Amino acid sequence: MEENNALFEAREDILKIDEQIADLFALRFRAAETIAAYKIERGLPVEDPEREAFLIAKNAGRIEDETIRGFYPPFQNCVMSLSKQYQSKLMREDPNVIPVSLADNSYYILIRRGSLQTAKGELDLNRRVLVVTDDGVPEEYVKTIALQCKEPHIVTVPAGEGSKTLQQFEKLLGVMLEKGFTRSDCVVAVGGGVVGDLAGFTAASYMRGVDFYNVPTTVLSQVDSSVGGKTAVNHNGVKNVVGAFYQPKKVLIDPDVLKTLPQRQVSNGLAESVKMALTSDPALFSVFEEAPSMDALDLETVIRRSVLIKRDVVQLDEKESGLRRVLNFGHTLGHGLESPAAGTDLLHGECVALGMLPFCSESVRARLIPVLQKLNLPVQAVFDEDAVMEAIKHDKKGKADGVNVVFVSEIGSYEFRFLSFDEIRGSLELLKKVKA
Repeated sequence: MEENNALFEAREDILKIDEQIADLFALRFRAAETIAAYKIERGLPVEDPEREAFLIAKNAGRIEDETIRGFYPPFQNCVMSLSKQYQSKLMREDPNVIPVSLADNSYYILIRRGSLQTAKGELDLNRRVLVVTDDGVPEEYVKTIALQCKEPHIVTVPAGEGSKTLQQFEKLLGVMLEKGFTRSDCVVAVGGGVVGDLAGFTAASYMRGVDFYNVPTTVLSQVDSSVGGKTAVNHNGVKNVVGAFYQPKKVLIDPDVLKTLPQRQVSNGLAESVKMALTSDPALFSVFEEAPSMDALDLETVIRRSVLIKRDVVQLDEKESGLRRVLNFGHTLGHGLESPAAGTDLLHGECVALGMLPFCSESVRARLIPVLQKLNLPVQAVFDEDAVMEAIKHDKKGKADGVNVVFVSEIGSYEFRFLSFDEIRGSLELLKKVKA
């Protein structure tokens, strides 16, 4: 009888304790809501492994019984895991905040009009900041960021692919050394893809890595190059051959800055969105098809959908070991056409537009050509075939006898094909035959 009473009392105690745990569980998740809001505002990742390990060890130390203490860490890990899932859910519900989940390299992409003026609240600028830009970026954008920094140091490079060099890279490192930058300081890119690549590679290399923020100011960089952590410079005529995968701490996308872009630069960037729509998002491709003109496009929607596509690919393949190669659609020929020796004088997106055409089925090409024409992108070109092929043979994705390419048979899907260099050369003929 006494044993039954003891069992009853123990169960009653557990019932009361479980009720208290339920109440505390709800309180903990209320606190998690506040933490999620704080992280959204400052672009912090959900994960904080060092703090989690510290708290688990500290709280486990409160338990005197060594046997029971051993059961505490898995219990706390479970609670923390659920709390982080809840925080992630809250963060995803803000359409302006796109989380990029890459374990220790996680960060957020903020897409919000006017965010350039409020950058101080989004980025940690209370330190030495190397602000890298080019002479094509409106001065007001650079000053807006610099005025929000505790100690800004602005470096302006010439606009264009010619600035992605080891010489410019060395120049930026020299400024950081001269101004006493430490590992606690940071680099901010304000500009297009060239600035982002150069600044990001500098941040990745200085003292083995300092914080990097990307503030893209072109359509091309907002929809593509600012996301994913690929940083590089060109060398000996080969594009992006020296670089590193180095994720930013945050990407700040302000669509308002696009109002000063020339129309050709808008078209240039939209080529990358079309690329992603063809391989991964038929609905986005329909947005391009159904728009009566380029001016009628909702750029903010195009930017968001493009970023989501690239984010999803990068999360699955951060360092381009497999799936991420899909993002190279149009780039095999595009990089060749873009090489200085090819003689095209075309922008990156214009070359990508041309580079997509030979690697589509006839039915896809028939739909793609009108879209490219609507966006004022080329569907034919004059170029030096030998120079294009020479650049392709030096492409870092190539092999001794050919190169892997992305092929789109129907919109929204893709496959990888290996083509010999002779087959690649043959595909160039199509670009000369396509009629505008």
